Amino acid sequence: MTMHISQIDIDMAGMPAPTPEIEQERKVAIFDLLEENSFAIPDRDGREVPPGPYHVTLAIRDKRLVFDVNTEDRQDAAEFHLSLSPFRQVVKDYWQICESYYDAVKRLPPSQIEAIDMARRGIHNEGARILQERLDGKAEVDTDTARRLFTLICVLHFGG
Repeated sequence: MTMHISQIDIDMAGMPAPTPEIEQERKVAIFDLLEENSFAIPDRDGREVPPGPYHVTLAIRDKRLVFDVNTEDRQDAAEFHLSLSPFRQVVKDYWQICESYYDAVKRLPPSQIEAIDMARRGIHNEGARILQERLDGKAEVDTDTARRLFTLICVLHFGG
């Protein structure tokens, strides 16, 4: 499979250090993403895109989410910038529900933890859906890949 991400970096330059929980979310999302993902760059403006696998760097620059995509042999494949505005509310909701979840794990019975986790998954799915919409025409990702990328966007957004 060549249409996937083989390496992902998060550019945290100028960002505050993440909390242990956020660092753990980042590690898990990167591990899961690299284990299995689907990421393809369609040809644009009649320009052929070099085939993957891809190295992706995610960053926030000038209040925009930046995907810098290269091939394994360092050829430029694509770079696209997405407005963070469509993500703001869902990222905020996601971190609020995550805090509730981390709290609940420490002190609530499994049934209540499960209910919070279901709500967390729902918000996560919404973030993934927004990401897929924003990537339309720029990159093709499946739902699981969008979910994992959304987690990484949340980590970046936390710092931004």
